[in-house]
Amino acid sequence: MQAPQSTVDPAEIAKFEAMAAEWWDPHGKFKPLHMLNPCRLDYITKQIAAEFSRDLTSRNPFEGLRLLDIGCGGGLLSEPMARLGATVVGADAAEGNLPVARIHAEQSGLEIDYRHTTAEALAGAGEQFDVVLNMEVVEHVADPLSYLTATQQLLKPGGLEICSTINRNPKSFAMAIIGAEVIMRWLPRGTHEWSKFITPDELFELLRKAGLKPVDRKGFVFNPITWNWSISERDLSVNYVTASVKPG
Repeated sequence: MQAPQSTVDPAEIAKFEAMAAEWWDPHGKFKPLHMLNPCRLDYITKQIAAEFSRDLTSRNPFEGLRLLDIGCGGGLLSEPMARLGATVVGADAAEGNLPVARIHAEQSGLEIDYRHTTAEALAGAGEQFDVVLNMEVVEHVADPLSYLTATQQLLKPGGLEICSTINRNPKSFAMAIIGAEVIMRWLPRGTHEWSKFITPDELFELLRKAGLKPVDRKGFVFNPITWNWSISERDLSVNYVTASVKPG
């Protein structure tokens, strides 16, 4: 059998490996993700709870669910999912991220299966999950459709994929590149390429072509006055998130 072709972009992987040691520093290069994380978790947990009829006020509400955090980085999402009871596989193509993730999980008393691998390799091995978290990855891959097709193959019928990325318009260039990389210096210059950003309509079409059924999309909006993030029904102009299901 021919090995699945990887959509990994080596130049993109090198960027994140160079920052690997700073994943858990809330004031370091991943400060934007630490600031965004509560907002992301709010959306993710509510979508999973709704799709699988789970009570978030119960103990271990995600028990029995197998979850993949693709592009897991240092584990900023993998760890909360494990605490909620999910069986978590954290996968990343940047090998340098994984020792950081493993050490932090061990220090936190969490069992997370961290792997240096790709979506395509996992799909080729026949891995199956109830939930795939695909957060801020699709704008970094070489072939978004092939990548999303692999993530769809990783879902069980009736499974849920949460996918977030950055819109492509003048505002996103000003906010995500000029603002975050040049003015605020939250991220090293060159972390993002504006041409790789994907509009919500484009992402919905890619998800459909990959075999998924998009069911929701929301914006993640940063308020520079209150210095926090919130979820918006209407404003998807910069950061946004989608939910899709695999037909059963």
